[in-house]
Amino acid sequence: MRHIISLLMENEAGALSRVAGLFSSRGYNIESLTVAATEDSTLSRMTLVTTGSDDVIEQITKQLNKLIEVVKVVDLSEGNHIERELMLIKVRAVDQDREEIKRMADIFRGRIIDVTDKSYTIELTGTGSKLDAFIQAMNHTTILETVRTGASGIGRGERILKV
Repeated sequence: MRHIISLLMENEAGALSRVAGLFSSRGYNIESLTVAATEDSTLSRMTLVTTGSDDVIEQITKQLNKLIEVVKVVDLSEGNHIERELMLIKVRAVDQDREEIKRMADIFRGRIIDVTDKSYTIELTGTGSKLDAFIQAMNHTTILETVRTGASGIGRGERILKV
C-alpha cells in the first residue's frame, strides 16, 4: 500500500543522507521525496512516498524515529490529508495545435508559464493521478520534457505536525 510519510527534522547537513541511507540499507524504495525548510529555520519538513505492508511501514517509522535529527514522524495516509504535486511540462506547440494545447491546459487548471514560437511550458498542480491524466491526454509526440516534484502533503483540519 502507498504511504505518505511526513517528518520534521533538524535542518542540518547530512540529515537527508541518513534518511536515504536508512531506506537503501533495508531495501525499501522511496518513490518520491521533497524537503524544504519550515517556518522555523532550524527545522526542515521531509515528505516521502513509499509502499509497503503495514508491518514494513511500522518498521520504517520506528527506524526514522531512532535517527537523532528526526524530531517527529507522521504517516499522513493514516488520516485525512491534502496531497499535491507540481509538474512542469514542455510541449511542442505549433500552428493549429497551439489552441488545443491551451484548451487542455485550461481544462486541467494548468497555467502556461512560458511561450515560444514552437513550445509552451505548462505548470500543473494536483494529485499524482491528475498529472498522469494530463500526460495521457496529451499526444506523446508533443511532450518535449517533463519535471515533477513528487508528493507534498499536510494533514486536514486540526491535524498538525509540530514539535
